[in-house]
Amino acid sequence: MKYPNTLAQAHKRLLIQIIETFSQDHRILGIGASGSYASDTMDKFSDLDLVIAIDPIFFAEVMRERFQLIDKVDGKIAAFTGEHVGEPRLVIALYEPDLVHVDFKFVSLPDTTTRVDDTKVLWERDGQLSTIYNNSNYQYPQPDIQWIENRFWIWIHYGATKIARGEYFEAIEFLSFLRTTALSPLALKQQGLTPSGVRTIEKRLPAFTSRLKETVATPDREALIPAFQMCISLYIELRDKEQVTVNAQAQKLALEYFNQEILG
Repeated sequence: MKYPNTLAQAHKRLLIQIIETFSQDHRILGIGASGSYASDTMDKFSDLDLVIAIDPIFFAEVMRERFQLIDKVDGKIAAFTGEHVGEPRLVIALYEPDLVHVDFKFVSLPDTTTRVDDTKVLWERDGQLSTIYNNSNYQYPQPDIQWIENRFWIWIHYGATKIARGEYFEAIEFLSFLRTTALSPLALKQQGLTPSGVRTIEKRLPAFTSRLKETVATPDREALIPAFQMCISLYIELRDKEQVTVNAQAQKLALEYFNQEILG
C-alpha cells in the first residue's frame, strides 16, 4: 500500500497495527482514511480519521463491541463516543507512546457512500469498499445561505441580550458560534474552498482573517460591542454576494434593538 508522503512515522506505526488488528475480524469489510490522510496534508499533529466499514448483518453487534475492538490495539490510553459532535457512531481514542489521536467512525458498508472527501481505502475484503467508492461521489456540505439568513438576525438579537445582561462570557462563546457557523463557511465557499468553519482559515484566507480578528473580544462590554458590529458587517457583505431572500424586517428590528439596548 502506498502511504501519503506527509504521513508521520508515529502515525504509520499505529495505522499498521490498527489494520492488522481490525482485518482479523470477519465482520469488518473495509477500512478507509479521510481528512488530511486523504488529501496528503498531514503533519505530526494530525489525527487519523478512519472509516470502519461493517457488514450490515453485524453492524448492531459491532457497535456494541467496538470498544473491545479498539482495546485490542496496543497503547490505548482513553476513548469515548462522539455525541458531542453529533456522531454517535464515532469513537475518539488516544494511543501511546506517541499520543496519536484516532477517530474511528463505524459505518454499515452501504452507508459509506455518504462521505465528505475522497476517502482512501487502506484495506478491504473482496474489493467491496472500493466498489462503493468508485460508484458514488463525495461532497463536503456547503453552507445554506437561506438557512443562515433565516436565523442570523435572531442570533444577533440573542447576542445583544447577552451583552445587555452582562453575560459577557456567553457573548464571547456566541461570537465563536457566528464565526464557525456563518462567517467563515460563507467566506471560504465564495473563494471556492472547502467551507470547514474556521479551520486553517488563517492560511487559506489571510485577508479575510485580518477582519475576522476584529470579531474576537475580551469579556467586557467595550470589546464585545465592536466585535458584534464587525460580525454584522461581514455577514451583510458575504450575504449580498449570494442569491438569497433577505429577511429585511428581522434585520431592521434586530439592528434597531442592538442600537437601542446596547449603543443607547
